[in-house]
Amino acid sequence: MAVVTGTRAEYGLLTSTLRAIHAHPQLELQLVVTGIHLLPRFGRTVRRIERDGWPIAARVPMQSGDDSPTDQAEGLARGVAGIARALERARSDWVVVLGDRIEAMAGALAAVTTGRLLAHIHGGDVAPGDFDDSLRHAITKLAHLHLAATGDAARRIVRLGEDPRRVHVVGAPGLDELRDLMERHPRARSLAGGNADGRPTALVVYHAWGRSAAVERRTMTHILTATAERGLRRVVLFPNTDRGHTGVLEAIERHQRESAAADVRVERSLARAEYLQALLDAAVLIGNSSSGIIEAPFAGTPSVNVGGRQVGRLAGGPSIVHVGESLAAIRRGLARALQLRPRAGGRTPYGDGRAGRRIARLLAAPRIRGLLTKTITY
Repeated sequence: MAVVTGTRAEYGLLTSTLRAIHAHPQLELQLVVTGIHLLPRFGRTVRRIERDGWPIAARVPMQSGDDSPTDQAEGLARGVAGIARALERARSDWVVVLGDRIEAMAGALAAVTTGRLLAHIHGGDVAPGDFDDSLRHAITKLAHLHLAATGDAARRIVRLGEDPRRVHVVGAPGLDELRDLMERHPRARSLAGGNADGRPTALVVYHAWGRSAAVERRTMTHILTATAERGLRRVVLFPNTDRGHTGVLEAIERHQRESAAADVRVERSLARAEYLQALLDAAVLIGNSSSGIIEAPFAGTPSVNVGGRQVGRLAGGPSIVHVGESLAAIRRGLARALQLRPRAGGRTPYGDGRAGRRIARLLAAPRIRGLLTKTITY
């Protein structure tokens, strides 16, 4: 059972699924590590995977991280070839991928071209990103088993011509560890997201999405300026490696240089538990991460979604404020979000925080006869 992971964020979302697969008596976990995990500039997060103790079946270098126009295409080619070789060595029967990035596409192409079954988590979602929607729906057409996060996503997969018997609503696995954390440590922070020194914090997670470095630099600068003007402490995470990411990094580095050390904390990466705790402790999450749409409402943390990267993604609750990319729009959205007092927990359109166990049960279920053979249903 090969699971492909290429980014810190998607690895965090997969945590509960990895645990459930590892614990299941009928499944053997084989972790394929690629993408950003292997890049020093982005924290070389494969070391975190090693510390977590997961068995790594293969390490497959993909992107160089240099923001060149061809880096994604060349990385995809390296990923398909390297993952295919890894699957052959490990004799994997299933390959599991999550989402819409090129690492997932590489795993999907390697799986189907070497005759393996492909399971896709978070198919059927909508969020344009760079070319995210195109990759996500292409993976859907390759996949043999669909593990949808919401009912809306499942219906969209069926409308793409997939057999309804292959489509299962399991919820968003990103809620699983958050739910466990909230149950173990009931939320004790103030409604304003106060810290030990009484100052509220903004968790800033902004990713490039295929535009020029100059455009991405300007937007990230506006986000950081607006949060600083509100007197918020900033916990700022590094972006992904999508086109334009150097502009985001330049904005972060300049803001850090020009701010007091006590006001800004920059992290190349956070362990999943650390990230979720930061989300719970924050007065607001601001940026364009799917976490602001899916996990923040469940955590009871207001979020400001900046720009068009997440347009069309189903909202996890009413605590999300959507804004444009101008400084004025971000200022207004931040002011509005800080007035909200969302309730944590409960059930959202993304489920109840038990997706990982459902996924493992489905992967271990008796194989559907002829599962490798797909036929369009319209």
